[in-house]
Amino acid sequence: GMSYDLLRGLHIIAVVAWMAGLLMLPRLFVYHMRAAPGSEMAALLDSAEQRLLKLIMNPAMVLAWVLGLALLWTRTRGDLAQWTQPWLLVKLAGVLLVTGWHHYLLTARKRFAAGTNLRSERWWRMMNELPFLAAIVMILAVTTEFGR
Repeated sequence: GMSYDLLRGLHIIAVVAWMAGLLMLPRLFVYHMRAAPGSEMAALLDSAEQRLLKLIMNPAMVLAWVLGLALLWTRTRGDLAQWTQPWLLVKLAGVLLVTGWHHYLLTARKRFAAGTNLRSERWWRMMNELPFLAAIVMILAVTTEFGR
């Protein structure tokens, strides 16, 4: 099978691509809020948001999950008791949080396209920090393996 180090490298590449999208999409939403509904700019942003999700974020999320699970299986050899290590539980909780956020952004994009966005520009600016904060916690959990 694939070496652990190669799997880890591919996983990190997928996560970087996913994270780039998670940071970029809410930024596009901020610009979208400034565009007049039905304007050329609104249509351009809607198209950019759709492409970002379809071409980068969705495939990167799937790859990050598949490679992450492969890493976990390779490392633990299926010993589920190892999955309860504190650092790993923090990492997995972060993955669920970021995945939930990704799906929330999918719903928000549909609202923008329909002209029914419920959030303020300030809210989108603040929430834009969420994936990066989650990434900090997850990266430190994995690199320190605290509680091991």
